[in-house]
Amino acid sequence: MQKLIILFSLVLTTISCTKEENKNYDSQNEADILKYIEINNLDTQKTPSGLYYVVEEQGDGLQPNSNSNVIVSYEGIFLDGKPFDKSDEFGVTFNLQGVIAGWTEGIALFNEGGKGKLIIPSRLAFGNKDYNGIPAGSVLIFDIKLISTEEGINKINDNQINKYLLDNSLVAEKSKSGLYYIINEVGEGGKPNINSNVQVKYKGYFLNGNVFDETKEEAANFNLQNLIPGFQEGLLQFNEGGTGTLIIPSKLGYGFFGSGSIPAGAILLFDIELIKVD
Repeated sequence: MQKLIILFSLVLTTISCTKEENKNYDSQNEADILKYIEINNLDTQKTPSGLYYVVEEQGDGLQPNSNSNVIVSYEGIFLDGKPFDKSDEFGVTFNLQGVIAGWTEGIALFNEGGKGKLIIPSRLAFGNKDYNGIPAGSVLIFDIKLISTEEGINKINDNQINKYLLDNSLVAEKSKSGLYYIINEVGEGGKPNINSNVQVKYKGYFLNGNVFDETKEEAANFNLQNLIPGFQEGLLQFNEGGTGTLIIPSKLGYGFFGSGSIPAGAILLFDIELIKVD
């Protein structure tokens, strides 16, 4: 699904204007917003720009500024409740300078872990122009959760991993780099080095248990130099025949912005068996 909120202001300024696009929606937006707040009995606050917001949880992590890279999960609806956009549970990564003005201002009102509602008048969103199914002058409402800032992701990952271990009654070793690993069997065969070619069977999954990659009957062949740092370091803990689990924070995986099907800031878990070392 296209993430409508992620656009640069350049998009808005390069669309040609019509007479209808010169219409001012401020008064109507304000009246509609106040009616929505009353009907839904919301305890809102209003900023000088005209943004309304509800803080359900402030959050206790770092607070972004208007230039921060952030991960946010959200659902966007119109005043009539009709949805127009939604992220998945892992959220979307973006810089706060690259989104509509209501988001730049609104997300910066929360700390990591915070959640709430943004009620954005059209002048802080897509203005008096139609955009990708959003009618001109639309008030946009977003339920948001600030998952992380780029600066805070390492601490968040560490807290998430420790909670996962506690919830699942697991005991893991932690390396200086921040990698967590569990050795079920260390193995008795050859031990790899950083330049080794290896054959590995594995299952890769997220903290919620969803599998994103796994070998089938055949082992996968790798050179350790071609692996993400956490997988690379983790295999060095085993000998041939070894089995265990690697718990890899995002800084040793695909980082703050993710890659392909790997979400931004994702912790990766791998159940591994080191079959052979060349």
